[in-house]
Amino acid sequence: MQQMTDIDSRLPRYQRLRDEIARDIAQQNMRPGDAIPTEAALAARHGVAVGTVRKAIDALVADGLVERQQGRGTFVRRPNFDQSLFRFLRQHAGGGQIPESRILQRETAIAPAEVAAALRLPPKGEGIHLQRLRLLDGTPMLAETIWLPKAMFAPLLALPLAEIGPLLYPFYERVCGQTVASARETLSVETASPIIAGRLALAAGSPVVVVERLATGFDGQPLEWRRSHIPAAQFRYHIEIK
Repeated sequence: MQQMTDIDSRLPRYQRLRDEIARDIAQQNMRPGDAIPTEAALAARHGVAVGTVRKAIDALVADGLVERQQGRGTFVRRPNFDQSLFRFLRQHAGGGQIPESRILQRETAIAPAEVAAALRLPPKGEGIHLQRLRLLDGTPMLAETIWLPKAMFAPLLALPLAEIGPLLYPFYERVCGQTVASARETLSVETASPIIAGRLALAAGSPVVVVERLATGFDGQPLEWRRSHIPAAQFRYHIEIK
């Protein structure tokens, strides 16, 4: 998803309308779960044909910004990341249990170069750094390193850790006004460092699967860089190919 800039007047009218609506969503004039105006209302407001509006909405649906709900209308899409990382856990297969969350460290720090580049921070820019452990029935399952742009997530620094809760993305939206719209993940395998092994109750050097995620907002602005370590013995990957 590209970051919004001034809308190019040379684009076809439906594309310009698509970009106008997308910009409203990115600026949170319309929030996830909100209904967008009807096609007739949008056509009247913008002085275009209903067919032009329909093409614009089709483009927004294809981009994952809105979704049509039969008999109800079209709504700003609310992505569901609640179980996204847990789908890789054998112990969690088919379960709806939300793992316990323990934030082990919270600080402001100069972001590493790799993180600063991913989050579009200036060189040696400060970010909010979290170390978090996720557990199922008391067993450590994920060890996470998380970085956030400090200016966008400053409210997170002031709250007691107990108020953050087990799911970060609803917290980001509710407290910081930042909505995660999409994410890109990369999987790799490495041996656990002594620190990661200790957190996951593994022998040093045990294999772990690493899931690196970059989460972005509706405007394409990077919001979160996350690296999650999962014990290889607990990792599962399932996909249907048709």
